Amino acid sequence: MKVLTLNFLTCAVKACKTSADSFPLHPQDAELVQDEIEINPELLINVLRRVDWTALRTTSTELGFPDLPEQAPTTEELQSNETLLKDLHHLLMETQITEGKLVCAHCGHEYAVREGIANFLLPSHLV
Repeated sequence: MKVLTLNFLTCAVKACKTSADSFPLHPQDAELVQDEIEINPELLINVLRRVDWTALRTTSTELGFPDLPEQAPTTEELQSNETLLKDLHHLLMETQITEGKLVCAHCGHEYAVREGIANFLLPSHLV
């Protein structure tokens, strides 16, 4: 599961649907793998428009990556700052969680991640 994916996932527990704390899910005991992928600046710039920057900063910190800037970079900043572009590419596109769990801050439910796939099936009492 790529780190980018975490920015689009929320807790599936019914009681969490209205809670802001159900996003983002927080990785714990995460085993990370790096896949070398050719950088595509255009793709990254387009993806960043859709990313919740605050959630990405939280996830980045929790995974032990260097702090991201307070504000999301503009297209012009990314085009002129190759280091930032490469760092974001490394975090979002090349980094995968292969094992661990994703935890909801609202209800505490844990979603297991095995072989890079998160299990979002809920027991019947949580649906």
